[in-house]
Amino acid sequence: MKKFYLLLFGLTQTFAYSQTQNLASLATGENIGMNALFDTKDNLYGYVSMYSLGKTDKKSQKFEYVILDKNLNPVANKEFEAGLLVSNYFGYVDFKGQIILRPSDFNYLQAFSKDAALPVSMVIDPKTNTVKPKVYYDYLENGTFVEINQPKSFKEERKENRAEKKDKGYNYVSSVGEIKEGGFIAVEYNDYGRYVNKNSLIKFDDNKKEIWRYNYNTNGDKKVFSDLTILDKDEKSLYGILRKVNDDDKSFSLLVIDMKTGKEISNKPLNGLSAETIDYIDELYSNGRRMSNDKTFDDRIVLLGRNYISKKVTGFSRLMLDKTSYNVDLRELNYKPDLVNHIPKLSADGGVENGYYLQTKDVYFLSDGSVGILSEKFKPEGNYSAPKTTDLVYINTDKDFKVKDVQVFEKEKTRWANNDYLFSQYLNNGKDVVFFFRDYQKDQVTKEKKWNLFINTVINGKFNQEVIPISEKDNYVVTPYVAKEGYILLRELNEKEKFNQVRLERLNY
Repeated sequence: MKKFYLLLFGLTQTFAYSQTQNLASLATGENIGMNALFDTKDNLYGYVSMYSLGKTDKKSQKFEYVILDKNLNPVANKEFEAGLLVSNYFGYVDFKGQIILRPSDFNYLQAFSKDAALPVSMVIDPKTNTVKPKVYYDYLENGTFVEINQPKSFKEERKENRAEKKDKGYNYVSSVGEIKEGGFIAVEYNDYGRYVNKNSLIKFDDNKKEIWRYNYNTNGDKKVFSDLTILDKDEKSLYGILRKVNDDDKSFSLLVIDMKTGKEISNKPLNGLSAETIDYIDELYSNGRRMSNDKTFDDRIVLLGRNYISKKVTGFSRLMLDKTSYNVDLRELNYKPDLVNHIPKLSADGGVENGYYLQTKDVYFLSDGSVGILSEKFKPEGNYSAPKTTDLVYINTDKDFKVKDVQVFEKEKTRWANNDYLFSQYLNNGKDVVFFFRDYQKDQVTKEKKWNLFINTVINGKFNQEVIPISEKDNYVVTPYVAKEGYILLRELNEKEKFNQVRLERLNY
């Protein structure tokens, strides 16, 4: 195991940074993955590279992490043990600046078939380079906190839930977490199976003493109930959408709760869009994957969802909340008539041509209030045909959610895969954006097909594109990763030669 004694990211700026790094030489184990780390403001923090060191006994195995800064300097590493259910970890940075390694790949079927518990996350303190299992908290019906170092097994959890349901007629459910504003927030409710009631949102101080409690859905049943979707919170307020359901009738309001007292500051009705649109405005899916569809600014919160008319998807909806006045601006942008003049053969439900339709791939919320929506032409799998994707379509809106222009990026047809779009990054303090996709194209000279990387910037509303060849060469697989602003990270892998290099390349814009 190699040692890295430089632990503080800030100190690395005094050294000449390395633009290349061989991941295979950083640890003795097998490299099983790497992912970028972002802070709570979506700024690149660095990278975590994970290594498997194999089993230590019949019940445990050993891993090693290596933390790299955004210039690819290795700054910390350590080995730790885990159970055999875990295959890999995904890293992220929490509001405390700790690096959390969340189990990202483990065997659910094996966990349920044996007397096993859900694997826990690991917590890295970058200042001391220490790693330990994450401590969880449980809030009990009698009003007490319990510290959990090891979750109950699935088998034990099911047994207790069945016994409680038989005794009380319901299961008491709670979830509690530490928050950046200080203290803890918990949610609780009684679960009867087909409905829930007695919902509470509870705030605690750092000593786990209850400060306030907000109750709702007190007498909810199968037909008449209410629920709360939390959108965001800060030191001043907590913002959410309160939904009230009475059989087939639904009403919505934007609820603002004082974080210090738990009192309602504002409770304004949400009108202007269909009930189904507001109901699902906090959810946006693409190819079965839930997308990040919101962004919080100092003065506002913005969400983008689908727009529904008569339960059919007709385009997009935008919710913008003013955090000072608590006013909500709801807008819609439909395929017809808003986009039909920009995209040939576009139908009212997002269909384009030959059975393809627009599948949303990413959303960009820029600091001037405009929104960028990136879609891809997608054709689902048929009885005798493969799923396919072709061109990417960028919809550029203004601050009022009106279409400014639409850019179509022509792309070769891809079969059996839906992964040509790669990732994106904000530029210039959130004013602009760059997004990346790949395409398998025929070389005009050699006539051979090769992978090309397309780097697309939208700066001051203007598009620019750069193309970089990234095709496999001499058994080296090239994979692009997100990097610090103005750069891209390219990973070259050759497992046979145990070569695993990452390098930074500067973008031209």
